[in-house]
Amino acid sequence: MTDFASMMYNGSLNYIPVEPDSNRTTLVDSQSLDELFKLVLKSTVMCLIMVCAVFGNVLVISSVLRHRKLHITTNYFIVSLALADTLVALLAMTFNASVTIAGRWVFNQTTCDFYNSCDVLFSTASIMHLCCISVDRYYAIIKPLEYPLKMTEATVFAMLGCVWLSSGFISFIPIFLGWYTTKQHMQFRLHNPETCEFVVNKTYAIISSCVSFWIPCFIMVFTYWKIYLEASRQEQLLYKSQLGPGILPPPSARSSADMTARNSADHSATVNLLVPPGHRSSCTEDPESGRSTPTKKAISKMKREYKAAKTLGIIMGAFVLCWLPFFLWYVSVTLCGDPCPTPGVVVDTLFWIGYFNSCLNPIIYAYFNLEFREAFKETLRTICCRCCSPKWEYIHRPSNASNVDCTHV
Repeated sequence: MTDFASMMYNGSLNYIPVEPDSNRTTLVDSQSLDELFKLVLKSTVMCLIMVCAVFGNVLVISSVLRHRKLHITTNYFIVSLALADTLVALLAMTFNASVTIAGRWVFNQTTCDFYNSCDVLFSTASIMHLCCISVDRYYAIIKPLEYPLKMTEATVFAMLGCVWLSSGFISFIPIFLGWYTTKQHMQFRLHNPETCEFVVNKTYAIISSCVSFWIPCFIMVFTYWKIYLEASRQEQLLYKSQLGPGILPPPSARSSADMTARNSADHSATVNLLVPPGHRSSCTEDPESGRSTPTKKAISKMKREYKAAKTLGIIMGAFVLCWLPFFLWYVSVTLCGDPCPTPGVVVDTLFWIGYFNSCLNPIIYAYFNLEFREAFKETLRTICCRCCSPKWEYIHRPSNASNVDCTHV
């Protein structure tokens, strides 16, 4: 062997020295750098999504637990939803990210089943929580007289129990028993333990997608559409009642008596719809007209209800936009079969767009809901005060939840 980089035999007894291809080496190095850059970029994005999801949802849970003002039935659903989103980040995103970073499945097939079960469980639980929240808001605004009777703590906990149990039945049981996939994929798993692919049969794809997404989405769209119509109608009635009968221009075809009767009926409907039972004292009677008028407290409560419904509608819209592409792909590819292959990068993108929803909900709470925003500020100030130094303590003034000072002791 000579000092040349390589030798090629030319078919005779002579060896021909071959010089190394510098262009090929440069091309390989360039491709390696590109792959490394893509891997670092994907890993950074995935880690940011996981950290934001865990931090934001833990902040939601701690803020609700710390502040009595947030101890309402609707927020029980929000705390449970935040718990589901936190577990998505800890038990689903982490396994998915490990495959992307390592380039292969580094665990056994039992762990693969556990990962797939957690992914289905917590994703299903998230959208079912939003469905429960939409039903809660539906009764609060459409049927306010029935709301205190139907949406009791016992009812809320029963609904939460149904959410988690049904999500478990659609995930852990069929996946660990092997009902979710085909016989060909089960054989493939035995001969390829280094892979973890979630290949489902058509029956499971239809049932799981309907339970996890399509049916809850239909319920949410219906309830929020009814809430929007009712909120718009009540807002118009409230506006008319505040103007009074003397300010509204009378129609040319109606008498003043008809106008007064119509205003009275509209105002009565507004009070009955917007003031819950036990709060009739929030309405005062006008001695001149003989009509009851909602007080500032009642009007403020109405506005809070509308704003809460709007916020929850935005949360629902964000969830649908994040998960709709995935479920469209999930159902269509499963029904199409082998003739419809999907590139791996597309599958990863669809998964992580759905995962991204888990860190969106706390951002929406902080931006649109004043009470959550103040609770977040107070909780963060408390954490900062405790983490700065053991010689610092926090002082909380109950008159203002966001007014927290640090003082040296």
